[in-house]
Amino acid sequence: MGKIVYSVAMSLDGYLAGPNGEIDWIAMDPEIDFAGMLARFDTILMGRRTFEATQALGGSMPGVKTVVVSRTLQQKDHQDLMVIGDDLGRTVTKLRADSGKDIWLFGGGSLFRSLLSLRLVDTIEVAVIPVLLGAGIPLVPTRSERTSLRLVSTRVYKATGTVGLAYAVAPAA
Repeated sequence: MGKIVYSVAMSLDGYLAGPNGEIDWIAMDPEIDFAGMLARFDTILMGRRTFEATQALGGSMPGVKTVVVSRTLQQKDHQDLMVIGDDLGRTVTKLRADSGKDIWLFGGGSLFRSLLSLRLVDTIEVAVIPVLLGAGIPLVPTRSERTSLRLVSTRVYKATGTVGLAYAVAPAA
């Protein structure tokens, strides 16, 4: 069964993107093994807004199944990907069971918040970029419940000052 891994870049003040969705502040550190990171995943899971942003930047990743959670996209209009329109918990649980590798929860905080509330996120990996945006899309939109995390690893990338943090999501108490 694949783990669901929320792997994102975040500004030091807690934003995934600027106020207008801009991501030009994300430093591409030469030490980060992007090919190795991508090899861990056979599925990428994202919300509609993230999907639309990735389409504007060039599209999908070859060899990786793309799954988009959306109430507005229709499966019939997107034969090259899977659209989840309802019953998020049941569908993602099945997706995990069918996955041979881990699943990359990519992009927006709203889907992360929803899956975290359903106890479906296994790992949170955050690359903290040394920039203060002041406003934007937060890592986690406001939620009412506490979630405990256990630090798994850290890494400092000296060329850019990026700090990589990986946490396991603790089981519900």
